[in-house]
Amino acid sequence: MSTFTTTMSPEQRVSMAFELLQAGSKKEYIGGEMTQLDHALQVAQLVKNEGADEETVLAALTRDIGFQIPVKDIMGLTGGNYYIFYTITDMAGNTSAVDHDRVGAAYLRKLGFSKKTCELIESDVLAKRYLSTIAPVYQESLNNPSRELLKLQGGPLSSTEMREFEKDPLFKQKVQFRKWNDAARTTGVKPPALDAYRDMATRNVLMSMRTPY
Repeated sequence: MSTFTTTMSPEQRVSMAFELLQAGSKKEYIGGEMTQLDHALQVAQLVKNEGADEETVLAALTRDIGFQIPVKDIMGLTGGNYYIFYTITDMAGNTSAVDHDRVGAAYLRKLGFSKKTCELIESDVLAKRYLSTIAPVYQESLNNPSRELLKLQGGPLSSTEMREFEKDPLFKQKVQFRKWNDAARTTGVKPPALDAYRDMATRNVLMSMRTPY
């Protein structure tokens, strides 16, 4: 992972993120139906077609970027804000963080992506756990690797966790965001390439740098 500096331009920050996303073209998405980049592009296109705003489209594109961040780099991502995380290793020997949502959100915050984009990404596992709680049939719809991963991610929510999540101002959007992710798993689809989102990502970072949160 390239070294980040606060003097980097929005274009340079986006290039860092896109470099990691492109690395997903060499890694299988959970279940092996497609690559991680293929899935990211398919989700982004689906969300865009649904008429979502640019912050949500970018969240869809980058939601799994945490899988691309080497474990050795994770602990220092936020300058001392450490996470408790498990790791998984795929058949090719690639090691990733199970709580990739928090890792990815932390990385994109450091690069300057917008608050909403990062919050949607950070909610990915929580929304998955929520849907597994309110609809057991949802768990059955997941492929075997995703169901096994759910166990490591905490499984269904407690009643207290559910109530807290339902108070979130972005609650409905976060649940819908997860549903879009689950729907974008069709093999053979050819969505626009990664560079089609470069200008959108640059606008996102520039906006956030002008009005930091």
